[in-house]
Amino acid sequence: MRLVTYTLNDATLRLGAQVDDLVVDLATLASRAGVELPLDLLSFIRAGAPAQDAARRLLADGPAAWPAETVHRIDEVSLRAPLRPGKIIGVGLNYVEHVEESSRSLDTDKERPSRPVLFSKPATAVTGPGQPILHNADLTAQLDWECELAVVIGRTAFRVSEEDAYDHIFGYSIVNDISARDQRRSGQWFFSKGQDSYAPFGPAVVTAEDIADPMDLDLSLRVNGVTKQKSNTRHMLFPIARLIADISSGVTLEPGDVIATGSPAGVGAGMVPPEFLHPGDTVEATVEGIGTLTNPVVDAR
Repeated sequence: MRLVTYTLNDATLRLGAQVDDLVVDLATLASRAGVELPLDLLSFIRAGAPAQDAARRLLADGPAAWPAETVHRIDEVSLRAPLRPGKIIGVGLNYVEHVEESSRSLDTDKERPSRPVLFSKPATAVTGPGQPILHNADLTAQLDWECELAVVIGRTAFRVSEEDAYDHIFGYSIVNDISARDQRRSGQWFFSKGQDSYAPFGPAVVTAEDIADPMDLDLSLRVNGVTKQKSNTRHMLFPIARLIADISSGVTLEPGDVIATGSPAGVGAGMVPPEFLHPGDTVEATVEGIGTLTNPVVDAR
């Protein structure tokens, strides 16, 4: 399933399933069938397999069986961030070429890390598709991009082995790990990466069974139509299973938590000369099988 959070003519957030160019209101569809489903994606994830199975059965009937009031064209709705995670855990230096460019441009270690490099973003950093990335020139002159595959946790995970890691994944999405490179403070990344709007997230969450191999997905990023990043998730230093095992060795992962699995090479700080985002720019982050997350950059002063 391709699940989205959307609004229609008001500010009420609704849970939908996108099927081609249609968005189906899952809770309303369920109600018409005498079934109850949650109104939002986080509650849907927490409801577990029974909710997911019910949604799949309802969708299997196809558009001809869906009541007209439950279906909207994709261009009639406004997509929002799929959910507000309890935790966003970022992974730094997780692609070989990015390790090299970071050591050259960001003064990080030249050696590949022996364990995942982790940091966090607050939930207030989340913004949805089409929503602005805030550029405050009073705080940064080095606003940068990073296209990343996002792993959405589906089951509580604590001290999970690599072998069992995938059993705890609900699905996959995209995070654009926005960074103010000049706001790193004594090596700490929280303010650099955690400001409001610094975690564009979406446009959908694709459930795990619909992504055949998350460790073989093309990903790319464009600024104003020009490709800046292009790689594949198979080039991760620490694959998804290792990340979940490492994080859950000491931190409980809960349903709806998001792991941003790291960025390939091609960030603005690594360009020669460096390139950064400015008001008026448009950033498009794409991951195969999930879609494209597009955000404008606006002046926030």
